[in-house]
Amino acid sequence: MLAELAAANAAFSVIKSFVSNGKELTGCAKQISDFVFSKEQLEKKANKQKAKGGGSDLEEFMALEQIREKEEELKKMMIYLGRPGLWQDWQQFQAEARKTRRYQEKMAQKRQEEIMEYVGYSIGFIIIVFFAGLAAWFVAKWTGRL
Repeated sequence: MLAELAAANAAFSVIKSFVSNGKELTGCAKQISDFVFSKEQLEKKANKQKAKGGGSDLEEFMALEQIREKEEELKKMMIYLGRPGLWQDWQQFQAEARKTRRYQEKMAQKRQEEIMEYVGYSIGFIIIVFFAGLAAWFVAKWTGRL
């Protein structure tokens, strides 16, 4: 969890210094993307730990609170320093990108399940062929053909 928080903090500090130097937000798009990615990873990790029943609730809460504060600051930057409607467009873009990532994750998981199913069928086929060959060998040995 600390690695994701550190990555988000680093990306946000670059964004903040970029803007304070009088540059456009569009110039630090990669850092904004890194910030959002780190935020999502942190939320996923917190949800996994919550589901397992492990981890410190206070630590998770404080980390997510720091991210929320920085996101609120980013929102203000986009509203006051960006073009009109930039924040709303950014929110919409994030939602669509999140849906796409979830769909890709589902498809990757489904593909992995299909591969495991085919591996299972292959192993089963190999076992059946082995035992059929073994049975044929015993029958041949028993009937005296070998």
